[in-house]
Amino acid sequence: MKDRIVFDIETKNTFADVGGQENIDKLDMSVTCAYSYNENKYYTFWESDLEALGKMLQDASVVIGFAINRFDLPVLAKYFKFNIDKVPRIDLLEEIELAFGSRIGLGIVAETTLGIGKSGHGLDAIEYWETKNFEALEKYCLQDVKVTKELYDFIIKNEYVLIPKRYTNEIVKVPVVIKPLEIPLSLF
Repeated sequence: MKDRIVFDIETKNTFADVGGQENIDKLDMSVTCAYSYNENKYYTFWESDLEALGKMLQDASVVIGFAINRFDLPVLAKYFKFNIDKVPRIDLLEEIELAFGSRIGLGIVAETTLGIGKSGHGLDAIEYWETKNFEALEKYCLQDVKVTKELYDFIIKNEYVLIPKRYTNEIVKVPVVIKPLEIPLSLF
């Protein structure tokens, strides 16, 4: 059976370093972490592991992440010879945003829904890279994958998330239903 993969990437640089969001293709990956449902195992991929990461993404029935359509996959595109846009994916940010009506951060929705959160901010990951604190960088990225996986599992089982309203902090139960993907026979 083809695998479901939850993943997250961190970068070496920021949008400010590359001249804005329109230059997302100029961001460089520092690390990617992933979870395999088939193997019930977490993986870490550095630049030297890109071939293995590419194979994992290509072989997956679906890849799951938070903001992967806007960030992770566009950043990774330059590293692979295959068309990464053809990889079947579920972007939890887009699913929640569609249901809720506005963008919400992973940390907030995970803390409210699951009682667990991120271990820091994305800029922390860039600082870890710059200071060569690779252990902290890996730990940060793995935590994002764990939180994303737990959030995905919760949504599949319960079909909702909990989100605090911006100005009142009233907790809103937002229905989120993720439909199974129709996977084409050949992707690449």
